[in-house]
Amino acid sequence: MTYTIQQIAEALGLTAEGNGALTVTGVAEPQSARAGELAMASTPKYAEALKDGAARAGFLWAGADWRALGLEAAILPPRPRFSMSALTAMMDRGPGYAAGVHPSAVIDPGAELGADVSVGPLAVIGRGARIGAGSVIGPQVFVGEDAALGEGALLHAGVRIMARARIGARFIAQPGAVIGGDGFSFVTPELSGVEKARQSLGEEGTDSAQSWARIASLGAVTIGDDVEIGANSTVDRGTVRDTMIGSGTKLDNLVTVGHNVVIGRDCLLCGQVGVAGSSVIGNNVVMAGQVGISDNLRVGDRAILGGATVVLSNVPAGRVMLGYPAMKMESHVEAYKGLRRLPRLFREVADLKKAVSKAPGND
Repeated sequence: MTYTIQQIAEALGLTAEGNGALTVTGVAEPQSARAGELAMASTPKYAEALKDGAARAGFLWAGADWRALGLEAAILPPRPRFSMSALTAMMDRGPGYAAGVHPSAVIDPGAELGADVSVGPLAVIGRGARIGAGSVIGPQVFVGEDAALGEGALLHAGVRIMARARIGARFIAQPGAVIGGDGFSFVTPELSGVEKARQSLGEEGTDSAQSWARIASLGAVTIGDDVEIGANSTVDRGTVRDTMIGSGTKLDNLVTVGHNVVIGRDCLLCGQVGVAGSSVIGNNVVMAGQVGISDNLRVGDRAILGGATVVLSNVPAGRVMLGYPAMKMESHVEAYKGLRRLPRLFREVADLKKAVSKAPGND
């Protein structure tokens, strides 16, 4: 793909600076950019590396002195990182899957495929499944019985969509994602040690051995529009009702969503987040990497949970949390500062004890 700087600027709703007729075939970091590539130097810090590359055009920041940086053309977005969304979409060469239905694909006669659906090698589409128009089903993908995918879906290699899942338009699932596996639900004939420990806050535990009985998952998974699920992430089906994910929500790689969980709209769950069963996550919630949410909790709208936060109680709307157990971020920072001061405090107390013991009258 070859674009002029003018074409790129117009596609981004911006103005090209300098030689708009200059052509590029891709983007690159400034230090490695070649003459035919657009250097991505969205801050002055990155722009320092332009001297190590051969770029003639740069994707910079509003007000950047592109001439002083030795460039012939530039694009100066007011918010570079946001403009990168449209720019990278232009430059994306696609997933590389062939169009059409591969002869090795197994498609049940009762399945319904919309117009222009592509199905890759060794994919399996079950009875009653419905695939929306323009969807791409990658190699070795499984779509189960009576599952439904909206238009424009992209299922990368090895994705599993289990029976009766309902998924909206423009869904993206990265390789290895599993939607609709059974929930992790087991119970003992009598109260288990875990239940006793929870009720007594640890005063009681397991006092007798018991076997676990499996609770079947009768629900399914319902997912809205414009949702993306990362590689090797899992969303369990509900026990009786559906597990639900709202429109616009994005899950990173290795995220686990337990049975009966409800996640709102436009949430962001980063790598290795785990949400235990029956918890409810509001709209526009952000969870950084390795956040853990205990079961049957509520996280309010617009909450932000910092990396490795472990949530053991409900989180109010708009709250910024950090730590284990989770607390207000400012409280956690103060507590951590206090922790770092402890060695000095211990030394000062030891010095005071020595001084007191040596004082007259303490022989």
